[in-house]
Amino acid sequence: MEQPSSLLRLLPGIDQLLQTEQAQALMQTYSPALVTQALREALETLRVHIRSGAVKTLEMDDILSSAKAILMRAQRMDHRPVINATGILLHTNLGRAPMANRAGEAAKQAAISYTNLEYDVQTGKRGDRLVPIVNALLAVTGVEDALVVNNNAAAVLLALSALAKGQEVIVSRGELVEIGGSFRVPDVMAQSGCTLVEIGTTNKTRLADYEQAIHDETAALMKVHTSNYQIIGFTQSVEMADLARLAKQRGLHAIYDLGSGAMLPLSPYGLLMEPLVKDALSQGADVVCFSGDKLLGGPQSGIILGKKEPIAKMKKHPLMRALRADKMSLAALEATLLLYQDEGIAKRELPLYRMLNESVDTLKARAETLLSLLDKPARSVARMIDSQAQVGGGSAPGETLPSIALSFAPEHIGLNELYLRLSQAETPVIARVHQDSLLVEMRTVRDEELQPLADAIRLALSQEAS
Repeated sequence: MEQPSSLLRLLPGIDQLLQTEQAQALMQTYSPALVTQALREALETLRVHIRSGAVKTLEMDDILSSAKAILMRAQRMDHRPVINATGILLHTNLGRAPMANRAGEAAKQAAISYTNLEYDVQTGKRGDRLVPIVNALLAVTGVEDALVVNNNAAAVLLALSALAKGQEVIVSRGELVEIGGSFRVPDVMAQSGCTLVEIGTTNKTRLADYEQAIHDETAALMKVHTSNYQIIGFTQSVEMADLARLAKQRGLHAIYDLGSGAMLPLSPYGLLMEPLVKDALSQGADVVCFSGDKLLGGPQSGIILGKKEPIAKMKKHPLMRALRADKMSLAALEATLLLYQDEGIAKRELPLYRMLNESVDTLKARAETLLSLLDKPARSVARMIDSQAQVGGGSAPGETLPSIALSFAPEHIGLNELYLRLSQAETPVIARVHQDSLLVEMRTVRDEELQPLADAIRLALSQEAS
């Protein structure tokens, strides 16, 4: 066994490595500069391992194999599919709602082709990119007019900028929410140029609080659905219908930031906290804003529904061009909305509703299939348990769905290390650590993912702790 200093002296130079058959073969695929850089990285890593005592012998093939692996990693996209084994259906960090196949195909075709984005094929003249989307929204919701921007924060920003800049907007103190990434509703309001007027208390706001705050500088009354948290106990809030009635009496705009925006009732799944888009509209709101990539199950987008006069102001506002959605998002959104023309089709084809619909027996069968795909050592540290899934994505806070999970509690490896090994797998697996075990939740795993999931678990458990 060579000493570290002896091994370091035996390391080949870059020129010597570049003359090998393996390096020459790599340069048939990669540029000489990239191959040279990969060899340098492989040598530097090897030096570190030699000095630490982790490497006791030196093989030229190992250096070249390491360089090849470096080159392959560099060519692999960082954005890639992962297996969601968290039990959170709309996981914000994992891209929220997976789209229907039709929507994904529509986005792909828009991406790789020219489209009639702003061209009217019937007249041969310039067209409006939003016409197909607006028509689809009108068909599904029956609203007077509609608009689409690139996310819901943009929708709120545009609505306030167009309807209340330089004036006051009244909001309940208990509805001044913070969404993901430390973005807060008050900050969005301030950016729009309007003045926020807070009323009521954190847990109680009455209609009289709105009435008392209205004066000549007031432009709008705004309600924000608290879709990512609950206040329970001694609470009171004002219904949108009452707020809209007051706004109409005083000549003000009634704006409803709905957040998640459910088109279909969630009560059949035991989820009661999410108001429906059609109900928000029927309660008299002038403008309703919500996300396209949450409960709607479409691409990232901000959807604005409402009455013609306020929507017309927004369409003409200078921010509209800066916030507009791109052709891929519009294509995917249109395909998603077309599914809602038939509720049965929407529930079958939208992944979110497929996950909501699955019975516990179906989840048990999926868990049993996964167990059968594992080797004996992996099965020995796994057990099937009852668990709870969540909608997530700032939707249905505090409400859960019955689920099934495989629980792993190996003794030879820590849970955090197992979690990281799974997330670093060829197809990354995102599970969750709960108490003294790692859970792989079945409600968010698809049948076609079971084999790569089993492969990742088997490999992660087969290695000793580092």
